[in-house]
Amino acid sequence: MLKYVLRRTVNYVILLFVAVSGTFFLAAACLNPYSLFAVRQPPVNPVILEATMRRYNLSHEISVFERYWTWLTNVLFHWDWGRSPLGAFVNEQISNRMWVSLRLVLIGTLIGTIIGIALGVWTAVRQYKIGDRIYTVLVMISLSTPTIVLAVVAMILATKLNQATGVQIIQFTGMYSANIPDYPGAAFVDMVKHLILPTLVLTIIQASYLSRMQRNLMLDTLGADYVRTARAKGLTKQQAVRRHALRTALIPIGTQVAFSIPLMFTGAVVTETLFSWKGIGKYTVDTITKMDVHGVVAVTAFSGVLICLGAILSDVVVSALDPRVRLG
Repeated sequence: MLKYVLRRTVNYVILLFVAVSGTFFLAAACLNPYSLFAVRQPPVNPVILEATMRRYNLSHEISVFERYWTWLTNVLFHWDWGRSPLGAFVNEQISNRMWVSLRLVLIGTLIGTIIGIALGVWTAVRQYKIGDRIYTVLVMISLSTPTIVLAVVAMILATKLNQATGVQIIQFTGMYSANIPDYPGAAFVDMVKHLILPTLVLTIIQASYLSRMQRNLMLDTLGADYVRTARAKGLTKQQAVRRHALRTALIPIGTQVAFSIPLMFTGAVVTETLFSWKGIGKYTVDTITKMDVHGVVAVTAFSGVLICLGAILSDVVVSALDPRVRLG
């Protein structure tokens, strides 16, 4: 098992290096940091601008291969991922925003996964009953609703709740309030108030998608020969579902969840933008619009590392759930 994981890890590291290097050349060719200063008033002195670009390793007068080598040596020997055209350190941006996204995405993903799997199993064993039909309609509505619409509806409902109770139960702008009351635990309470709504949106999205997948997988396994054999040997329906059907149906879900967590870090752009969370998702868009070559490369590397970790986690989960993989 350990050798298998190590072998896969080496393959992922090689692929990650190739992908990040390719991103550097692509970003250097497509993004023009000089354009950020073209409309400045008063105009920036060309000599000062070129000196700035050289200092940040963004000058177009320097060969892209030389810039790549400078960037690569800085990353490998100094863990310096460079600076944006405006002088911001990429290391600081990634490290600060990473924990913001982790706080938001991880909670929503975990809660959504648990709810999605539970509801998927529940609806599968009650196929075509009233509960299954009602939940199917609700999930179809959720899946067909754009994230931006779902977030706006959640904001409206939260506003109505706050007005009805006369208390600011839910906050949905930013990560913290400007003025936090002075009592023990006030900062934590304020953080939870700001977490509720974006976490709810991510939870609904994750639970809706996974519940449909889990339901379909459970229906396939419930009709399998080994489940019918288990029932014929005297197991109750709940025992057959728990010991045999669910374990098999969880294998694809384990792979899906392992990959969904890394992708949601950079994919929660709409949620982070609407709720004013300065996370990795919003930073991904900002690096492109602000012509930040080094920021784009760093985000790609960060995403690649998360996807590699997700792939390794997927291998471990599948090995734990499927004895055939362990034997192989």
